[in-house]
Amino acid sequence: MAPVIFGAVVLLAAGFAFLNGFRDASTSVALAVRTRALTPSVAVLLAGFFNFVGALLSAGFAVAISRTWISLPGGTDGLTILAAGLASACAWGILMWWRGIPTSSTHALVGGLAGAALASLMVGGPGVRGVDQSLLLQVVLPLLLSPLVAYSGAFLLVYPATWSARYTQPSVVNQRFRRSQAVAAGAVAFGHGLQDGQRISAVLLLALIAGGYDDGGGIPSWVALLTAVLISAGTLFGGWRISHTVGYKITRIDPLRGSVAQIHSALLLLLGAVVFHWPLSSTHTVTAAALGAGENQHFSVTNRKLVFRIVALWVLTPLAAATLAFILALALSPLP
Repeated sequence: MAPVIFGAVVLLAAGFAFLNGFRDASTSVALAVRTRALTPSVAVLLAGFFNFVGALLSAGFAVAISRTWISLPGGTDGLTILAAGLASACAWGILMWWRGIPTSSTHALVGGLAGAALASLMVGGPGVRGVDQSLLLQVVLPLLLSPLVAYSGAFLLVYPATWSARYTQPSVVNQRFRRSQAVAAGAVAFGHGLQDGQRISAVLLLALIAGGYDDGGGIPSWVALLTAVLISAGTLFGGWRISHTVGYKITRIDPLRGSVAQIHSALLLLLGAVVFHWPLSSTHTVTAAALGAGENQHFSVTNRKLVFRIVALWVLTPLAAATLAFILALALSPLP
């Protein structure tokens, strides 16, 4: 039975990677399309390329996640936890895409794995080991604080940006910031690939360890390649429902503020992945930065009702994913 569940986990991880690119990566170029810094076709191709490169390079970070942060039980118990967690995260992601709500795939995955692990304990199986204070500080806290840092940072950075352009013609300002925004869009896509690629590669490596297929020699090349190809493919298909929400619905944004939001988002994602090894939600980071930059204007441009709805769903995401994964794990528990 273990090889069958392992195969199911690989398929679910592949689907999660594709859905991740389909839902999340298009948010990296939503603001650039909104301000006409890039055309939609060029923006999608740019995001697809840089997501591929970022996800391919993220494999080394996946080893640290899978071997030091958590430890799953071996055999069918660990594989069942992964299968239920991935299925729950995929189902929630599809629902949120259909509603056009930018929610975090990472939060859904963490919640799904937590709910499935709890179900394993409920039926007398082994639980997840390694969940300690360091995991909370390195994973949970960055995920919770990143939207606040993205919002406040983008809001404050608008001041020096507008001050530097105070004597420049508006048409020249828009032209310059559109150019910088095109570059920043590629950087955000690269950061998204680094951030989300390592999580998907880590899940596949955890599956290899639980299934007994890991030789301890690092991450297999097919894992990194599969992750990069599917995230990039999902990006190329484009989940424009969510991009429309980020670019057009939550706030009104010009090239200056769009550039500030994307540069700030890219820096946070790259620093989190490369320097601090913190998992940050690219969706939350980009959305919060866009909202922060858009809020710093002399008149109200924010759809506050929609923003409150999005934030409520951000809070609900890990809880909903955990609940669904808990149910799925209980249903799968007789299989072993």
